[in-house]
Amino acid sequence: MAAPSQPHQATYDAIVIGAGIQGSFAAYHLAQRHRDTLLLEQFILPHSRGSSHGQSRITRSAYPQVPYARMMPDSFHLWQRLEAEAGTSLYRQTGLVVLGPVGDPELEGCRHSLGAAEFLDATALARRFPGLRLHAGEVALWDGTGGVLFADRALRAVQDVFRRHGGTLRDGEKVLHIEPGAVLTVTTTAEVYRAPRLIITAGAWTSALVAPLGLRLPLQPLRIDVCYWREKDPEIPSMGRAHPCFITLGLSQAPHGIYGLPSLEYPGLVKVCYHHGSPADPEERDQVPPGSPRPEVTLLSSFISSYLPGLEPRPAVVETCLYTNTPDEDFILDRHPKFSNIIIGAGFSGHGFKLAPVVGKLLCELSLGEEPSHSTAPFAITRFPDVLRAAL
Repeated sequence: MAAPSQPHQATYDAIVIGAGIQGSFAAYHLAQRHRDTLLLEQFILPHSRGSSHGQSRITRSAYPQVPYARMMPDSFHLWQRLEAEAGTSLYRQTGLVVLGPVGDPELEGCRHSLGAAEFLDATALARRFPGLRLHAGEVALWDGTGGVLFADRALRAVQDVFRRHGGTLRDGEKVLHIEPGAVLTVTTTAEVYRAPRLIITAGAWTSALVAPLGLRLPLQPLRIDVCYWREKDPEIPSMGRAHPCFITLGLSQAPHGIYGLPSLEYPGLVKVCYHHGSPADPEERDQVPPGSPRPEVTLLSSFISSYLPGLEPRPAVVETCLYTNTPDEDFILDRHPKFSNIIIGAGFSGHGFKLAPVVGKLLCELSLGEEPSHSTAPFAITRFPDVLRAAL
């Protein structure tokens, strides 16, 4: 359903392009700061074309990379604030198991991020998570803060609160042209808008939007198979509603990691996915020839047979979403190197949803010329030198 009709206006304090979870939180923070903000979305809402749809995402404190671990407490707090503002529950605390080889550097990074971390041996894991098997040479780490974010509900909530604070959301408007300047001009399929600041959070479409602005960002859209697996015996749930989430790190058979969520979306079906996919054109994401090989599904079937034997080894449902990856799988949160009033948030690489409240705040702060509340140095465009040369 399209966003409720709002009076047309040509000039704003800020424009945000892309109404996924990152752009919606950027717009939300701008509206909270009393900036008259326009949030543009090329598709009619709600839609399943990007990276913010679906019912569930994992959240956690355990993070091997220090910058994200430092941002997570703020993110949990801001999710709770949105719950209070929206008057709805957006998070279910289930706990999280992080599974990997003993001594794995990423697993050790997660342990460090948790402080007093609790390791689970095979016996303890069987009590906490009876459907998940631990193999020789592996260990499980327990993150009691982990859980499930209700993604669709969260996206609606942040957009509703944004509008309640005076923000304007226009969906079904594709951006055709961005004209830089002290006052930027954004031309869409329906209107021409102006603002002194612009935030671009267009997911897999970001590269196409910034290329005419002299930027060649190394962003790779990936088509991800989102798989749901049936429990063999519903009377003995392998990952029922009361079970925790899990992620794997450092397994040789799954170098990009596997993650799983309890049976919340489809009765008796458990969501287990590989944290990687196949390069895709976002305009043709679903145009996969019948019978095309799906190596990620084959990998998952083998993992489930070995680690989650209570599930059928063939997926009952396979859906699709998009990741937009950077080469190092770290975010881009930065000003355009040439046009400092254009801010870019991109390359969330399949792990951005949980951090969206903080990402939105950082993008808002950058657009207002403020010192960011967390260091954005790890997310600078200049870490990709060829991109900067292209821009300048």
